[in-house]
Amino acid sequence: MESKKKAGVAILISDKIDFKATKIKRDKEGHYIMVKGSIQQEELMILNIYGPNTGAPRYIRQVLNDLQKDLDSHTIIVGDFNTPLSILDRSTRQKINKDTQGLNSDLEQANLVDIYRTLHPKSTEYTFFSAPHHTYSKIDHIIGSKALLNKCKTTEIITNSLSDHSAIKLELRIQKPTQNRTASWKLNNWLLNVDCSCLTK
Repeated sequence: MESKKKAGVAILISDKIDFKATKIKRDKEGHYIMVKGSIQQEELMILNIYGPNTGAPRYIRQVLNDLQKDLDSHTIIVGDFNTPLSILDRSTRQKINKDTQGLNSDLEQANLVDIYRTLHPKSTEYTFFSAPHHTYSKIDHIIGSKALLNKCKTTEIITNSLSDHSAIKLELRIQKPTQNRTASWKLNNWLLNVDCSCLTK
C-alpha cells in the first residue's frame, strides 16, 4: 500500500510568554491553524497556512474568505504558501500569474501586506531551492496587517540546515503595560517536516 503524504501545521508559543489564547480554528486536512489571543494585553491573531503544491493561490484565497471575520488589524499570517507573491520572489524573475495576482488583490483589500517585502523591497533572498529546476524562490511568507507595520522591528530570512526551506523571522515590539520601555518578541516561522510558527521571547 502506498502511504499518502499528509499536511501538518502548528503554532508553537514559548511557555515564557504570557500568551492568553481566546480562539483556535483549524481545518481537518491540516492545511491551516489560527490562534487568537493576547500578549501583555495586546491582541494578536496568528494564522499558519500550508498551501498545496497545486492551486495554492486559489486555496489561500478561499481560506482568507472563510476566515474574513477573524482578520483584523492584529493579524499575522505565516507559512509555506507554495507560491511566490512578486517577481523578486523568483530567481528566474518569472511574471506573476493571474491566480497570484488575485491573491495579492485579496490581501490588499484586507489591508494585509507582505511584511518581509515591505521592509526589504529590493531583496533577492529566498526560502526554497528547487533541485530539479535549479531555481530559488521565496514561497514562505509573513503577511501582516498594515496597522502592525509600526510594531515590526526587524525581519530576516535564516538558513535552516534541517529543512529544504529557510525560516523567516519577524521581531515585534510589544509594549508592556506597566513599563514605559518596549519589549521585543521574535516570531519564527520554522519549516521543518511540518510548518511551524514559533513565538519566542
